[in-house]
Amino acid sequence: MLPIHPRRTGVLSILALTFTFSPLALTAQAPADTARNSEAECNKLPTRSERSDCEEPRIQTRTIFLQNVTSQNDESEILNSVRNMFDPGMKVYLLPSQNAIAISTYPEQLERAEALIHTLDRPHKAYRLAYTITELDGDKTVSTQHMSMVAVIGQHTSVKEGDKIPLATGTTGENNTTQTQFTYIDVGMNFDATIEQQGEGVSLKSKVEQSSVGPTNTIAGVAEPVIRQTVLEGFSILTLGKPVMLGSIDVPTTTRRFDIAVVLEPIK
Repeated sequence: MLPIHPRRTGVLSILALTFTFSPLALTAQAPADTARNSEAECNKLPTRSERSDCEEPRIQTRTIFLQNVTSQNDESEILNSVRNMFDPGMKVYLLPSQNAIAISTYPEQLERAEALIHTLDRPHKAYRLAYTITELDGDKTVSTQHMSMVAVIGQHTSVKEGDKIPLATGTTGENNTTQTQFTYIDVGMNFDATIEQQGEGVSLKSKVEQSSVGPTNTIAGVAEPVIRQTVLEGFSILTLGKPVMLGSIDVPTTTRRFDIAVVLEPIK
């Protein structure tokens, strides 16, 4: 019997090992291919009941909790994005009390939907709005008031400073049992602001209201105060650190006016 050459033995061993492990590699890839094609396989079935029976063991359900949404509008926007971006057959439910979204679909779609939700669920930027209200009489500065508030993108913010003034609205009863009803109105400074991201800057929808009590007028035997009011409402585009004049309001029958400016500042 002829001896086997050592080099030839090595080659045969390597080939044997190759044929031994190849079926294992093919077997390992089969489940992944099956998972990727699961939806397509079920959709090919002729009847709805057959498709449902095929889908049931393959579909997964996951609850994804939202971390940064601050309003129901934020939740609705994310929910609508998921519904519009994926197959209509995917079941998506909003759970407002849990601040979460539940999804039921195939594993491959489930991972993509969760990635989209995490991309959209980002914290809103916040800025500081610093208002300056300057009262002038001709060219002379009478007074200057400053007010600042923290505003978050997409949310309405308001600040009120002043007093509540009682106003008589009517009386009830007779003789010694007469009672007067009052209502109260706010007098002072009111600021309302809503900001939205606008390219490199921020858009500001604002309303600034200043009111004060003037001399009283007697109406039907009751002395009623006269309320003086100055209101400035509008839309502006703000850039970080650059003051913007919102408006200037003249006070009727006087030489006085109010200049209202605002500065957008980053929060560090």
